[in-house]
Amino acid sequence: MLFIFLPGLLLAVAGAVLWSRLARRRGVRAAMSGVNAAVVGILAAALYQPVWVSAVRSGADVAVATAALALLQGLRAPALAAVILCVVYSLLRLAL
Repeated sequence: MLFIFLPGLLLAVAGAVLWSRLARRRGVRAAMSGVNAAVVGILAAALYQPVWVSAVRSGADVAVATAALALLQGLRAPALAAVILCVVYSLLRLAL
């Protein structure tokens, strides 16, 4: 089992040493900021197209999504609390 994970761990250690050297350069930091922005955009697009379009169909769905976001961001509640809120809403919606 050790030999399965050893190559990845060695690469991570070597990469950390290399990254600490590269991170000191202003150009590399600027490039990483651009990469981070691109990743956020891709994640937002991935959230919208398959998830939002298929799951959010009414104003009540928007309200639950907003409440879950408020729990996570505003109140710093655990993610499980937001999941429970969404599940309870879904079960109530099915019952009605």
